Amino acid sequence: MILLGQMENMTNTTLPKDSSLQDFPALLLVGGLGTRLRPAVSSTPKPLALIGDIPFLQLLVLQLRSQGIRRIVMCTGFQSGQIKDEFGDGSKWDVAIEYSNETSPLGTAGAIKLAAGFLPQATEFLVLNGDSFLELDFRELFRFHHAHHGLATLAVHRVKDAARYGTVQLDAQNRIFRFSEKLGTPAPGTINGGVYIFNREVLRYIPEGPVSLEKDILPSLLEHGVFALEQNGMFIDIGTPEDYARAQALYENLYQAAVLRSQVGPNKSGSR
Repeated sequence: MILLGQMENMTNTTLPKDSSLQDFPALLLVGGLGTRLRPAVSSTPKPLALIGDIPFLQLLVLQLRSQGIRRIVMCTGFQSGQIKDEFGDGSKWDVAIEYSNETSPLGTAGAIKLAAGFLPQATEFLVLNGDSFLELDFRELFRFHHAHHGLATLAVHRVKDAARYGTVQLDAQNRIFRFSEKLGTPAPGTINGGVYIFNREVLRYIPEGPVSLEKDILPSLLEHGVFALEQNGMFIDIGTPEDYARAQALYENLYQAAVLRSQVGPNKSGSR
């Protein structure tokens, strides 16, 4: 296991073909209020909503660990104490967890900016939304990111009904040229899967204070190079009571996708 005291001395370098991912930090955005899910989960933060007999957030920790990622920073906010009590320093899962806690809502990009102090020497870092799960191969995503030399790479997913999501428009080189607002009408589309790789330079484009990654920062980065890699595996978020119920029904599949990714290879499970 990586000791917490060793984190400040770690650096990120370009990923060799057979290298470990353990030195790459992952930020988990778990500070949201979860307003839409309150009717189903009222007393805990959304990422702690139970899926089967474990918190949803544990699926993300298991997914990271199963692919060799050991450095995790949880960007907390609402009811942060419950998340810290549940996950502690991460030793139970053989990972090292630290906490960047916002005292007032900062939005998704604001939370990333606040966590910059936990990435003192990182040249690039991984970011995951704490309320969604996307089945993917992190090593493949890093290789794609390095090959395209952009500031950011998104994992995206094609869904049959993108009504409640914004969509992502790509060119033939997998470069994103537009983020479209949600239309509210049933139609297929490519959506943001909530998994990102950012070069450290991205932090310079995020101002202090509350700011949205999806609405404010990502569109402003397009001219500097933002690319997307489509993933065809399982995707789900728990943003609404309906999708939370569906996640509970799919618990076994989600768990297997989280812990067996390194054995089964990319894009082997059923898609949304």
